[in-house]
Amino acid sequence: MNSFFYLQRSDRRTITATLAVLAAAAGLTIYFGSGGKTEPRTGNDTTAVPFGKSRSEDGKGRTYGYYDAGEKTAELFPFDPNTADSTQLLRLGLAPWQVKNIYRYRAKGGVYRQPRDFARLYGLTAGQYRRLEPYIHISDDYRPASEVYPAEQRQTYTRDTLKYPLKLKPGQHISLNTADTTLLKRVPGIGSGFARAIVNYRERLGGFYSAEQLREISNFPPSALPYFTADATACRRLDVNSLTLNQLRRHPYIGFYRAKTIIDHRRLHGPLRGLDDLRLYRDFPPEAIERLSHYLKF
Repeated sequence: MNSFFYLQRSDRRTITATLAVLAAAAGLTIYFGSGGKTEPRTGNDTTAVPFGKSRSEDGKGRTYGYYDAGEKTAELFPFDPNTADSTQLLRLGLAPWQVKNIYRYRAKGGVYRQPRDFARLYGLTAGQYRRLEPYIHISDDYRPASEVYPAEQRQTYTRDTLKYPLKLKPGQHISLNTADTTLLKRVPGIGSGFARAIVNYRERLGGFYSAEQLREISNFPPSALPYFTADATACRRLDVNSLTLNQLRRHPYIGFYRAKTIIDHRRLHGPLRGLDDLRLYRDFPPEAIERLSHYLKF
């Protein structure tokens, strides 16, 4: 076993010389690669300059990084902080993180309603705000309406739009087919609920041909009827020969069964020629024919 690891004298000399040459080469490489300096470096490369830093050399020629405390040259121009884009905000001298805060504020629904609101921007110094304030122009779209439209310029409303509108006197009338809810509430006994019910029923019917139709509204006060007038010629008429079953059934005076009778007649006998064709069916009694005469056309 000992003879296995035994080396002759010439072999030992060769190995020793080779190791010496390698050690010398490594030392020269380290020496010349460091510029003749053997000072150790710890951590990150001391010659690297972080973002936002500049380089400076000391008396020994070593380079250090430091932060540049000088301010960027700002370009001043009128801007609206509610609409200005990132390029404009950066040109004003704001830092990228300040621009990001502005975008985040606007994304959450924040609005700068007056120049002083911009002073709340995080990180904005008093000097920056004093320099930018003369150039902040808030669009009228973001200003309070009370400032844009002073009280003397705003529309004045009559008591008809208030909770207790002026009521009509006996003998006064309003048009049932054209009055809106505000005007309807001027009728004694008619409040917001009945006013909306009248408008909704008028839309479903296609107009009123008589004030008596208001009795068809649940619990409608009869004392209010004398204050209304109705123009039968203003009623909207339905073309019974072209409408579908679903379209016909929506009318309060027709419904599903009468609409189906009309559709069956058209399918079996062709188009209806007049109200007399409907009198043949028991679904259309005389009182129904009378009411529908104001809403049908052939």
